[in-house]
Amino acid sequence: METSNHLSVGSLRLYESGELARRRDQALARLESCTLCPHCCRVNRLAGELGVCRTGRRAVVASFAPHFGEESVLVGSGGSGTIFFSHCNLLCVFCQNYEISHQGEGMEAGPRELAAMMLELQEAGCHNINFVTPSHVVPQILEALTIAAGRGLVLPLVYNSSGFEAVDTLRLLDGVVDIYMPDFKFWNEASGRRLTRAKNYPAAAREAIREMHRQVGDLLVDDSGLARRGLLVRHLVMPGQLEETAEILRFLAQELSPATYVNLMDQYRPCGTARDFPPLDRDLHLREYEEALGLARAAGLSRLDRKDWGGILKRLGL
Repeated sequence: METSNHLSVGSLRLYESGELARRRDQALARLESCTLCPHCCRVNRLAGELGVCRTGRRAVVASFAPHFGEESVLVGSGGSGTIFFSHCNLLCVFCQNYEISHQGEGMEAGPRELAAMMLELQEAGCHNINFVTPSHVVPQILEALTIAAGRGLVLPLVYNSSGFEAVDTLRLLDGVVDIYMPDFKFWNEASGRRLTRAKNYPAAAREAIREMHRQVGDLLVDDSGLARRGLLVRHLVMPGQLEETAEILRFLAQELSPATYVNLMDQYRPCGTARDFPPLDRDLHLREYEEALGLARAAGLSRLDRKDWGGILKRLGL
């Protein structure tokens, strides 16, 4: 496994050159007829109009805090500095954060408030700033980063998304984001249409993940076991969906890299309105998850995330 002790500060370099401000201005201009994600709602968010993501000019934040339940390469001893954005552009029926993504629980935050959150998480000893569900608030994030970078933010930035992204928007983040952490949820378009608000999820996710990999490459981990730069893909193993899991894993190994770092997640349970969409109305069976692990090995993937449950319980005092 490649290692690196270099702390990436791409956003700081772009800030000093003025490029970060130019990216901010380009992103904010797109809010006037919003095409930030593949929905291309073309609403004027600067004027308060709302599209699928139900977010206007200002971002809405549900919470921010050090998080110890993320992937082991993000958590370390200080945790991942998560900022959970409310609302979502994908709106999965089974979302485990349904109150946040569908119902929009949270408070509006301006750029100075977002910047202050980032700096507070850095001061608390977090190893990275982890933007959770950021696809619909890229302009607001860039706006805040122009402030935070000037005030000493140097942590790696994690873009933690559903995978439903527009490549043109991702290109505004080239050199800004250090670690891309997309989900790849479905291989079949019919599944995306049935279980989310997206009409073209698989094609959009494939194109987006290719662009993410082009920007940052395979995941680089330093000598302390912390991710510094690269791509980390999440896939939630779901009941009755193993054929799609197999296709997704083959794509990652064959069309990206066999060194792709993958978190095969086993925590599926019926949330949101999932009980109305069988077979998602039941928990994942252990044998299904074990089969998914076998599919990953068969595809040639060997960098699979393993949670440090002992360390998590110790930090929680259990």
